Amino acid sequence: MRTQLLTTTAAMLLAFTGAAFAGMDEAKTFLDAEIGDVSTLDRAAQEAEMQWFVDAAKPFTGMEIKVASETLTTHEYESKTLAAAFEAITGIKVTHDLIGEGDVVEKLQTQMQTGENIYDAYVNDSDLIGTHWRYQQVRNLTDFMANEGKDVTSPTLDLADFIGTSFTTAPDGKLYQLPTQQFANLYWFRYDWFNDEKNKADFKAKYGYDLGVPVNWSAYEDIAEFFTGREIDGKKVFGHMDYGKKDPSLGWRFTDAWLSMAGNGDKGIPNGLPVDEWGIKVNEKSQPVGSCVARGGDTNGPASVYSIQKYLDWLKAYAPPEAQGMTFGEAGPVPAQGNVAQQMFTYTAFTADFVKEGLAVVNADGTPKWRFAPSPHGVYWKDGMKLGYQDVGSWTLMKSTPEDRAKAAWLYAQFVTSKTVDVKKSQVGLTLIRESTIQHQSFTDRAPKLGGLIEFYRSPARVQWSPTGTNIPDYPKLAQLWWQAIGDASSGAKTAQEAMDSLCAEQEKVLSRIERSGIQGDIGPALAEEHDLAYWNAEAVKAGNLAPQLKIENEKEQPITVNYDELVKSWQK
Repeated sequence: MRTQLLTTTAAMLLAFTGAAFAGMDEAKTFLDAEIGDVSTLDRAAQEAEMQWFVDAAKPFTGMEIKVASETLTTHEYESKTLAAAFEAITGIKVTHDLIGEGDVVEKLQTQMQTGENIYDAYVNDSDLIGTHWRYQQVRNLTDFMANEGKDVTSPTLDLADFIGTSFTTAPDGKLYQLPTQQFANLYWFRYDWFNDEKNKADFKAKYGYDLGVPVNWSAYEDIAEFFTGREIDGKKVFGHMDYGKKDPSLGWRFTDAWLSMAGNGDKGIPNGLPVDEWGIKVNEKSQPVGSCVARGGDTNGPASVYSIQKYLDWLKAYAPPEAQGMTFGEAGPVPAQGNVAQQMFTYTAFTADFVKEGLAVVNADGTPKWRFAPSPHGVYWKDGMKLGYQDVGSWTLMKSTPEDRAKAAWLYAQFVTSKTVDVKKSQVGLTLIRESTIQHQSFTDRAPKLGGLIEFYRSPARVQWSPTGTNIPDYPKLAQLWWQAIGDASSGAKTAQEAMDSLCAEQEKVLSRIERSGIQGDIGPALAEEHDLAYWNAEAVKAGNLAPQLKIENEKEQPITVNYDELVKSWQK
């Protein structure tokens, strides 16, 4: 139904482009048909913002541009509805291609390597911020907006309203990307089962503390054990869900901040410094100096190995047997089938798939039987560390794109993130990027049916969730190493320690090649001398840092849980 509505609106708007171009008439039609009062702006302010787009686009009327993004509900809405509206209002035709995430990176890499202008703009994950800053092949938007792009930068853009710009700002203080969709990995659990009186009594009798949202991995493990094998609503229940097939999607499972949740790396928001959640260390010049413990990194340190071992143990003991052979896409829908009690982290971009009418995890009135909550942390984690991952898909303009085409694409990027359209787009895709949108009354009204998503984004906790940061000098080259190394551990071919030893060594080979090439200049890698764990831990402690930490002999700490409803109340205070 939603797709049909979007297509109908798009067709209606496109019909105007065949007639004489008359910007504001089309803008008013768009506002009437698509936006209404689902906006942080009143109608007069909406029309004023649209008038600016009409005027700023006049030099580019009739131009055709191409942009690319991965296939998400948010980007489908941009491609099918907003691109058509933008063309009708500005006269700039946008072909917004929806392709796989890997294909987006591949096209971007090809454009970086060849200088060929394949796309005029990309929605590119902010995980590449370190890559973009060091290679200097994308326009830094700070300078662009102040200079050649000044005449096409909206006075109502309001960068301070975006919640993700700290993730798209490099150590040089420049903004390199503009967020257009954003979502977190959060803990997911069956709120109804956790509040069942018999379950609560049985859990308290067995473990000696209250069943609730786990604050640490010890509690998560107890809850997983408790639910696994129980029968609820006629189904055999599992206490955990994950996936283990050696496949590229296994890489995201770990680069998306699994190690940070265990306590890998250093304190720091949005990313640990000098050692980040991948275990890569940088010096005071932001030059990567190592990944292995031997060079002061933490990819194969005790916290990292602990994180992998827990992943392996839980997958084997508490998840459905078939999970071992599943990919990300295959495992994603399983909790919604109604036989999983909790999941360590779930991408909130798929919230809509968990609230569909008729699902086993949805009540008859449309409210969810589940909730999102902050992810629990491992025994090595310390207050002040990041606690999870946020994906921030962001508009990125390459230097190889001709200036006029880049300016036209920048207009489109601002249109689809504008205050006029952002609330409606966010209601469709549930990928929140603006503070004003998060606070909008429509999300207050819808919050009870979104399982804690809005409460989380309105809470102070959200700052502990962040994307891959600037320590990573070449995300595409380094990210592809992870699934192969973790896959060896998942299959049993290597131990957790052997897998992470291999991963850090492979990462350092890439760092070394970049260093020898000199292509990243004085902000590129500069590998450190090798010493043992004790040496680097002592150096870290002397500098007031953490990583790499020494092994904790008893990694089963005192379990802690918290009542979900009390947690939400504490956020609201």
